[in-house]
Amino acid sequence: MELSFHGANCVRITTKKASVVVDDNLAKLGLKSIAKPTDISLHTFKSPSSESTQFSADVPGEYEITDVVIHGIAARSHMDEKGKTSATIFTISSGNLNIAVLGHIYPELSDEQIEQIGPIDIAVVPVGGNGYTLDGTGALSVIKKLEPKIVIPTHYADKAIKYEVPQADLETALKNLGMEAAETTDKYKAKPGELSDTTQLVVLKRT
Repeated sequence: MELSFHGANCVRITTKKASVVVDDNLAKLGLKSIAKPTDISLHTFKSPSSESTQFSADVPGEYEITDVVIHGIAARSHMDEKGKTSATIFTISSGNLNIAVLGHIYPELSDEQIEQIGPIDIAVVPVGGNGYTLDGTGALSVIKKLEPKIVIPTHYADKAIKYEVPQADLETALKNLGMEAAETTDKYKAKPGELSDTTQLVVLKRT
């Protein structure tokens, strides 16, 4: 399984038989959309997307496509009032690896949500904060509950991206998170049995 980062909260997850793109709202942020007709497209927020992909989901549910099992879990978004759940956490599982893409969630997960998410190998976590998404402190709270082996930070300041709300730069976010990058790379290739026993942070360069 391979992960690449494309700016904001957008990642591509490539398996042997499928390509999953999560949160490709890049065109609205001043970048170019990366979604292709053969992709599986997921959005952690309700999106009036015009993407032409083989499958698209932006709500909770369970989906199985080729060699990928997808589970969407309802969550309170960072800007929701208490009791509302307009966001969706997605887990993507393939080849004995489990990835969670959190999106702009409120930093409190219930025991039921944690059980639904299940054991996670890799967590894709926004860190830009400023009331729009998780900041370093909120991200750390969620990471401690999920205990992933790999954390990939997203949604931080980038001069090429026109965010609705200014985001913290990566250095500041990681300082608040209290973690240092174990690796910085263009793409991250994950294999079962080769991940660290302790949580490590991997920074993916925007491609």
